Amino acid sequence: MNYWTQLSIEYANQRNYLDELFKVYPLAPEGVRDIDRNQWDMVEAAYHSQDKEELLRSLLKLKLFPIKDSYVAYLRHDAAAMTRNPSTVSRLCGRLYEIGLNGIYERCSEPKETNRQIGPLFRRWLQEKTLGVGLLGIEEFLATDRNAILDASETELTHFAQERLNYSRPKELDFVGRFNGKYIIGEAKFLTDFGGHQNAQFEDAMATLKVKNVKAITVAILDGVLYIEGGDKMHQAVLKYAKKYNILSALLLREFLYQV
Repeated sequence: MNYWTQLSIEYANQRNYLDELFKVYPLAPEGVRDIDRNQWDMVEAAYHSQDKEELLRSLLKLKLFPIKDSYVAYLRHDAAAMTRNPSTVSRLCGRLYEIGLNGIYERCSEPKETNRQIGPLFRRWLQEKTLGVGLLGIEEFLATDRNAILDASETELTHFAQERLNYSRPKELDFVGRFNGKYIIGEAKFLTDFGGHQNAQFEDAMATLKVKNVKAITVAILDGVLYIEGGDKMHQAVLKYAKKYNILSALLLREFLYQV
């Protein structure tokens, strides 16, 4: 097994892993969403008048629809479909009336899910010089050969790797650095649970590791449930991929970079 993957698993299972990881991903629920007063007045009026189509139209103007239903997105893109599909309108409104006006308001004002906050946090952590070096813009990065991390957007990082390091994958990168004269590129992800989207995120990171003929060391900077020892498929996949690729926690990234 890759040495750094083994250390990551040991860290997660024997030390204060979550406490330390919070420094990288300081996730916290956001405050309730603001709802425009005029828009909410329209929702209330339609609700009390039992105008089903107008109730749906008013709610679809809000950032968060109060119920999860696979047909809502269609109506958001084609509001005229309500008139042609009265049964669907009645079914959706029936659920809305079941939860009541207060329940509708509560659901429409729920905070954003924390997993939607994760993206920028790794970048912010890098900018704190946690890895012992500052982040350099592209021109300055190219003008020196000292240890450095490229400071650019995900799109710019990817373009840099494609143009200069033979990175052939369109998937955007989270990290481009140069340590001891070697380039390192990779993705950073916090996998908060098993299954569904999280498994897809894991496989996406593995696809970056598999890119051939890239002129850089590839690394998957992964954290979360994948390091929990047990029979879960994601953990078993980590053990398999770690025989050949670099998979490690962000908490070990500094040590990894200085020894490449």
